[in-house]
Amino acid sequence: MKNIAIVAGGPGEFIPNLKEYQHKVDIWIAADKGIECLIDHQLPIHLAIGDFDSATHKSIEKLQDYADRIEIFPLEKDETDLELAIDHAIQLKPAIIYLFGATGGRIDHELGNIQLLYKIQEMNVKATIIDKQNQLALYRPGTYQIEREEQDMSISFLPFGGEVEGLTLTGFYYPLQDEGISLGSTRCLSNHLISKIGTFSFRTGILIVVKSRDVLNL
Repeated sequence: MKNIAIVAGGPGEFIPNLKEYQHKVDIWIAADKGIECLIDHQLPIHLAIGDFDSATHKSIEKLQDYADRIEIFPLEKDETDLELAIDHAIQLKPAIIYLFGATGGRIDHELGNIQLLYKIQEMNVKATIIDKQNQLALYRPGTYQIEREEQDMSISFLPFGGEVEGLTLTGFYYPLQDEGISLGSTRCLSNHLISKIGTFSFRTGILIVVKSRDVLNL
């Protein structure tokens, strides 16, 4: 199975240096204005998809020779350009999907993009939203390990769509043992690993796990 990266059209100042992820990615997909980011980073575009209403004419002209494949959709459609890209990526049965350019800018877009993680999860595919400051993923009940980054990051646990039951955290500054987290609770914000590897587990619900740096260097 291949690793797929999708670059959406979010503000460029929130997108990390994509070259740092080059060794992890097998297929690069650009959604609409995401073409500009991949061209600027001199990374391949295996698929460009969307209505391209946000991309400049100059970048669209470059795209004709740059991209391996282009799929153009009408402006009026039921899905966002990012959702179209995700639908295509899921068909390829990837090991994981990395989402860049999905945060910052309009909050309705950002919230919608986070909810797209649920759609990916429903297809039993792993996915992570990544920007310069954050890494965000959804988890279903089970036991998971999380490694400490070279640069210390805050780790937060939030319920997605309902209560999470049986949350246990080990190896964290604020440990937890078989606790419930209700929707609207901020109890599990801003935790930190105190060991190289921490473990979290829970019995029911869906959990949002966010790894964040406190300072965003733009």
